Amino acid sequence: MKPEVQPNKIVVLSGAGLSAESGLPTFRDANGLWNNFSLEEVATPQGWAANPEAVLAFYNERRLSAYQAAPNAAHQAIAALDAAYDVVIITQNVDGLHERAGSRNVIHLHGQLAWARGTSPLPKRYRIDAAPVSLGQLCEDGTQLRPNVVWFGEDVQHMDEARQHVASAARVLVVGTSLSVFPAASLVKAARGRAQKVINSLAMKRVPFGFTFLPGKATSIVPALVQTWLEQAR
Repeated sequence: MKPEVQPNKIVVLSGAGLSAESGLPTFRDANGLWNNFSLEEVATPQGWAANPEAVLAFYNERRLSAYQAAPNAAHQAIAALDAAYDVVIITQNVDGLHERAGSRNVIHLHGQLAWARGTSPLPKRYRIDAAPVSLGQLCEDGTQLRPNVVWFGEDVQHMDEARQHVASAARVLVVGTSLSVFPAASLVKAARGRAQKVINSLAMKRVPFGFTFLPGKATSIVPALVQTWLEQAR
């Protein structure tokens, strides 16, 4: 049973293109990280089993880059929506820039770089911010620490909760994603027909049904859209 639409609720679905405007490379664009590293080597359970030291080094570099990056104008605009709306951000990004911009309610589908976790079936998590993780650094249960991110072949986190939020939103904003990564991309299908639905990306092969496509940089498009929505809330 679908939840009731909440008139004051905005759900933001964000992807790597949003953080790219803060200087963090995406994995899939022409200058993306996959050009320097094999996906199988650094972002799969098999790569971790084969060479955990290389995987740790890769994510140590990513973690430091994310820590040194700053939220951009689009992150800050999204955070400003909290002043007038019930806002839920559902992000594929692992960099923590939404929180650092001031957003209060962020659901991380793919984990968070600023945390490490053990490798037992019920792992503990540890906040490490920009600190590196080394081989031999153990969780208190005695297992090796690893990045607290979802690798290809692992289950995406919080999907049921995220789908319920999208289904109850009066407005849905998709930003910085071409909707090519599943299952996260399937969340747009949960948006209600009567919801206002907007997608902002540099390019789209196919715009989801019912969405208004606003092409361009998030740092230009999102602040203007947010200003309109804030004026409508007065």
